Amino acid sequence: MTDPENGVRVDVVFPCLDERGALPWVLSRLPPGYRAIVVDNGSTDGSAAVAAALGASVVREPVRGFGSAAHAGLLAATADYVAFCDCDGSMDPAALPQLLAPVLAGTADLVLGRRRPERRSWPVHARFANLVLAWQLRRLTGERVSDLGPMRVGRRAELLSLELLDRRSGYPLEMFLKASQRHWRIRELPIIYSPRTGRSKVTGTLRGTVTAVRDMSAQLKAARSLAAAAPVQSPRGAEEK
Repeated sequence: MTDPENGVRVDVVFPCLDERGALPWVLSRLPPGYRAIVVDNGSTDGSAAVAAALGASVVREPVRGFGSAAHAGLLAATADYVAFCDCDGSMDPAALPQLLAPVLAGTADLVLGRRRPERRSWPVHARFANLVLAWQLRRLTGERVSDLGPMRVGRRAELLSLELLDRRSGYPLEMFLKASQRHWRIRELPIIYSPRTGRSKVTGTLRGTVTAVRDMSAQLKAARSLAAAAPVQSPRGAEEK
């Protein structure tokens, strides 16, 4: 679909696992012209049917994992610009145009939503793990990053060119690391982070957080092994970063 304000096409990928209760609000918050691609990752609560009834394009991805669902959505997208957003009610899709704006303006290649948590929206153990990860990323890449949240926007062709391989919790990190290695201009903008609807499958439990840390550690290890290698140039040239 086409955003009436700027004439560009935007697809929004929503990885989904048992989010029936949150979907009506989340999809109602999409700005005009933003097409929802809900990737059902094995829901048993009828999420796919709810999403379809609300007008979303539904993709079924049987292989469990956040990365599996997110990448299936990216492959299904046809718009020039693609956004990613959780569909648990913790993030407001109405904020997507502000993340898209720097990409449209040509001042950024990847824009990340920096979460500003409301009360009881972010468990202490998950927030601490995120702070440690951000610190490691600043040291490793030199990027001014403070959060690796899942809401983000980029160009579809360039996102596909990253050839992302992680199919678990490391997918957002792999995207960030490969974008940095290719000298993409990465920017953060604040978004509100609210208490989610229902129980989180990842950061809502200590076990889920540990799994996510393990997945992301593998990505960090791979990135460190490449740190001394010659930088890869972006299509526009590293001088634009």
